[in-house]
Amino acid sequence: MSTAQPLSFPAHFLLGSATAAYQIEGAADEDGRGPSIWDTYSHTPGKTWNGDTGDVAADHYHRLDEDLDLMASLGLKAYRFSIAWPRIQPTGRGPANPKGLDFYSRLVDGLLQRDIVPVATLYHWDLPQALEDEGGWTNRATAFAFADYARVVGEALGDRVAIWTTLNEPWCSAYLGYGAGAHAPGRSDGAAALAAVHHLNLAHGLAVQQLREVTTNDPQYSVTLNFHVLRGEGDGAEEAVRRIDALANRAFTEPLLRGQYPQDLLADTASVTDWSFVEDGDLALIHQPLDLLGVNYYATTTVRLWDGTTARQNNDGHKDMGGSPWPGSPQVEFVAQEGPHTAMGWNIDPDGLEELLLDLHARFPDQPLVITENGAAFEDHVVTRSDGSHAVHDPERVDYLHRHFVAAHRSLTAGVDLRGYFVWSLMDNFEWGYGYSKRFGIVHVDYETQRRTLKDSALWYRELATTGSIPTPGAGE
Repeated sequence: MSTAQPLSFPAHFLLGSATAAYQIEGAADEDGRGPSIWDTYSHTPGKTWNGDTGDVAADHYHRLDEDLDLMASLGLKAYRFSIAWPRIQPTGRGPANPKGLDFYSRLVDGLLQRDIVPVATLYHWDLPQALEDEGGWTNRATAFAFADYARVVGEALGDRVAIWTTLNEPWCSAYLGYGAGAHAPGRSDGAAALAAVHHLNLAHGLAVQQLREVTTNDPQYSVTLNFHVLRGEGDGAEEAVRRIDALANRAFTEPLLRGQYPQDLLADTASVTDWSFVEDGDLALIHQPLDLLGVNYYATTTVRLWDGTTARQNNDGHKDMGGSPWPGSPQVEFVAQEGPHTAMGWNIDPDGLEELLLDLHARFPDQPLVITENGAAFEDHVVTRSDGSHAVHDPERVDYLHRHFVAAHRSLTAGVDLRGYFVWSLMDNFEWGYGYSKRFGIVHVDYETQRRTLKDSALWYRELATTGSIPTPGAGE
């Protein structure tokens, strides 16, 4: 029998879970909410699995108190949610919609009443459609509209939110939305994608400035990036990795944390755009001090230089809708990776998380980090017990989370300043282009009845959240 001590996290370590507004809220046309690009995209035939939309989703908007009690029952120390911009400003500009602000005010108050730290993300992809009609993130004016929105929300909630995150995964917003066509608004233009990269970076910097002016409770400020942990293969592996690292990672870390764009990124994409959308003073605006850098990690990515003759592999983990999220690098191909895989087809590699954290710590040693998303989709099945209650046995997800938490703990031991870990996702939800076909939640949602059922992974995580120590797989079930 093992006598090894359990791996424990520091008392201040935030153990939480995360969601996004469009994926769970529903109530898409209620209480003054305007349409977002995801409303438009999901209602466009052929864009999402089965034509699924976020019109109802997990109906969180109408089940707020129930879901808050659910979070409390799991012992969550923090909850990362996103605010729907079109619920606050239906057209992306103008005075706040009082009912929209009231919903998030009740959410924040409900969290505080349950001793759960509120972590608010201002943008998780639901751009007001009216702003997209004016060019969306390709339009510089959108960054300034976002800053105004940040101020409106900051004035309303800036006495209570503990951590503000400006953007969630701007890589997805820019490259999947404007380059690949796989996310809303569904455009396929490399130059537009790169313009969106810059205007999202600019929006972040402007929003941080606005929040700092109006918040009163000394919160922390952050941005969340989905890092690509890259593996190179074959001749030219180093060049393939360099190119994709520039597009996927350094296009954000360098301006956000160092106030500059990588010269190799500008050179690689010179045939796509001249970057004239970067104006004098922009980089200083973008480069705002951050209390936390949010890290989203799910899988690794393997790249190599394409030989130009064989069929080019495109296994980058994202839905193929005809466009490319990699402007300026058509000579790079994305190689299928060995399993095991999740239901998304993403490989399971906890070592990649540790590598990423150690690398970020080495490159930005004074920057505290927080894992803002990590989780996995698997095929879940509800079973009915003899007493009529329900259960979901998801040993693959429990194992996935266990191994990734252990990897995160190793990074802490190695000296990484890691402040928290948010499991994605609290509950099953609308998984963007995949509709309701993929389940990431530790809580199962029956979309017909909206019944919530704790999966075994939720029971396992409850023990971790309440004790601060990593349970063995099978614990808490």
